[in-house]
Amino acid sequence: MRYLTDRKRATGLGAAQSGTEHFWRMKVSAVALLILIPLFVFTFGPMLGRPHAEVLEFYSRPFPAIVAALTILVGFMHFKDGVQELILDYVHGLPQKVLIIAMICLSYAAAAAGIFAIARIAL
Repeated sequence: MRYLTDRKRATGLGAAQSGTEHFWRMKVSAVALLILIPLFVFTFGPMLGRPHAEVLEFYSRPFPAIVAALTILVGFMHFKDGVQELILDYVHGLPQKVLIIAMICLSYAAAAAGIFAIARIAL
């Protein structure tokens, strides 16, 4: 017995009506993090243990600030998608909706706080 029509099978739309969108979003953010994490480590690592003024002066330059902001943004969006998938798999009913909303709010708030902090340092 086929549950999907030929059109839905061709366009990748299943019962959730979202198809492979979530899968591709996770894959794209994972590849972006593969590039951003080493860049972040090599820009952030040398600043560990340095005086506060030196770190502020370093992050006032565009490249380290942009790398840090992109890493924070992409990292928290990847976190949001991953946790949402976990909640969808293991929690059901009203707690599922409440947890999804809470995790989305938490990830957006943490990303906004991180980007705000980088912007305050950089500008």
